[in-house]
Amino acid sequence: MNPSTSTTPEATPEPVPSGGPLPPVTPEVVAAAVESLTSRLRKKLDAAIEQYAALPVTAVGEGVRIACGEDAVVTLSPGPSGVIADAGQASCSCLLAPRCLHRAAVLSACPIGDALPGGEEAASRDSSDPEPAPGGAAPAGSGGPPDSGAEGATEEADGAGSDGAGSVGAESDGAESDGAGSVGAAEAVGPTAAQVAAAAGLWAAAAAVLSAGVPAAGAVPQAELLRAAHTARLAGLPAAEAAALRVVRGLRAARARHDGHRLADLVSALRELLLTAGRLAGADPDPALAGTVRRNYQPGGSLKVYGVFREPVISATGYGGVVTHVVAEDGRWYSVADVKPGGSARARGAATAPVAIGPAMLNHFQLSRAGLLIAGATVSPDGRLGAGKSVRATPVSGLPWTEGPMAALFARPLAEAAGARLSGHAWSESDTAEQAREPVGCDLVIVGAAGDHVLARALLPGEPDSVGGFGPLIRLVPASHHPELAHVDNLRRLASRPGLLVRVVGRVEPDRVATLLPLAAGPVPGTEATLRLPPEWQGHADLGYDRLQGAHLPPQDACPPPPDGDEVDPVAGAPLWRVRRLVELAVSGGRRAVAESARSGESYTQLRTAGFQAAADLVAGLTAEADRRSRDVFGRLTDTGPDRYAWAWVAAATHLAATERAMIHASWQPDDPL
Repeated sequence: MNPSTSTTPEATPEPVPSGGPLPPVTPEVVAAAVESLTSRLRKKLDAAIEQYAALPVTAVGEGVRIACGEDAVVTLSPGPSGVIADAGQASCSCLLAPRCLHRAAVLSACPIGDALPGGEEAASRDSSDPEPAPGGAAPAGSGGPPDSGAEGATEEADGAGSDGAGSVGAESDGAESDGAGSVGAAEAVGPTAAQVAAAAGLWAAAAAVLSAGVPAAGAVPQAELLRAAHTARLAGLPAAEAAALRVVRGLRAARARHDGHRLADLVSALRELLLTAGRLAGADPDPALAGTVRRNYQPGGSLKVYGVFREPVISATGYGGVVTHVVAEDGRWYSVADVKPGGSARARGAATAPVAIGPAMLNHFQLSRAGLLIAGATVSPDGRLGAGKSVRATPVSGLPWTEGPMAALFARPLAEAAGARLSGHAWSESDTAEQAREPVGCDLVIVGAAGDHVLARALLPGEPDSVGGFGPLIRLVPASHHPELAHVDNLRRLASRPGLLVRVVGRVEPDRVATLLPLAAGPVPGTEATLRLPPEWQGHADLGYDRLQGAHLPPQDACPPPPDGDEVDPVAGAPLWRVRRLVELAVSGGRRAVAESARSGESYTQLRTAGFQAAADLVAGLTAEADRRSRDVFGRLTDTGPDRYAWAWVAAATHLAATERAMIHASWQPDDPL
């Protein structure tokens, strides 16, 4: 929270509109507040959260106040990081405080912030880097905080980054990271006893949430999951902790019916959490299960990088800015971020803002077309370049996309590049997102528009005009639908010229068949049927900022007839939708909803007929477990617990994810029947 404009105690409080921003709170503080309530007050907690979340928030000094009644005023006083990280930073004026409903409800209404390493995150950040988002979180999130809803590949979900740029920068393959807890030793001896116990607690809390479903997963089950996540962090299980926080944020978004919520994201987060916690609880020795703690910035020595493109960032939480992606001579990707509070207005202004690396007098537009020679570079694990006082940078001439590392990028077959981006574990959402974040380059021929996306055929390297020189059918989807960005308009302009040849840099969309999120475009060398960009753009257009016009396209008669482009989605056409519907129903409705679907006589014959025998067996097992009822020796119904049901759901959900990933991977191959 920003401090008040006056620092005197008598200053008039600055009112914030009803439902205004609350400071983020670390998981352990929320969990402790809920656990301190009596059973009678816990039953009233969900209704109190809904009531108090709509109350006006008043900024006073460096904190905020929420008047919950005549004698009940909750005061939140975050530290310098802007996060409520200690129970003493939240107080209530009522007689029952601190074990009161007002305080617990207000804390439960606050966004979940990441824990601060060493007490204050700022102590370990590069001194000249952008300010961090609240709670150390990235500017926005998919399946993340309830207030996230912006679209686009640049908006990350789970707050993995430690500064305001979040995780939007392209990563460096050779970046280092610290092991969490005893990860290094886990290769030989497996998880420790403390890690096994923490994972068992996470499993129990997550299985209870799955069994209850979204409607019954209120503040109390969420607090139990947050407590288990905190225990996992202390035990050195950052991957499990991050998955648990994504689940809680997804549950809050689902229960609030937020516009940005996607049930598929919550399903993925819960699947990853249950599978990770379950394997760790069983003492699985795989060191990847524990995860790693990311370091902020490490010395990177001397670097020579060349600008490739700019990417706008607009967060639903009020952050905005730009990330300029650069590539080194060895082909490794880095990024320079400038993301701070300001939303879309700041994203537009940052497009030409000065680059804060050393004394280099370049703005982001110039850097995306030029280069930098950096001495004493500092680099984060995901490739963000730091701007510390010891960093020295000298501008150098840039390289066109036809030379140096960019030429090698476009020479690589698209199927090979896409396969590398889809190499993450299908069961791990975070691993999948990390692998897919690095851009790919390709030459395409535009086929035409299809709904909200553009169809194009990949050109095989060196054979654009030969028979059989076309690769798979590619769907180009806007990286962001924000009305103040140029992504949507530029794709419409490209779709208006079938047969146009265009060189594209973008990201692979891991959850859709042969789908690319284009971020920059340029002309294909050696042909007239391509873009004709103005000289000041220096060879390419940043699709989020630069707006293509009719004059930038070749005449229609200069474009050859486009190849066939019949759109077929093998994933959507397969009967796997029956599995997906049941897996999502289990999360949205709970165990009872799955049991009711079994009683309705749902048949999975089509799955078996289509060859998905394993999928049919798994969903049949899931419905059987959901409807399983045990009786004691007196014939009374007993609760068998959620464990067997949770494992049945994890098996079906993981098989579904792996099967769809295999089909998506196959859709990028040149010999695909598409």
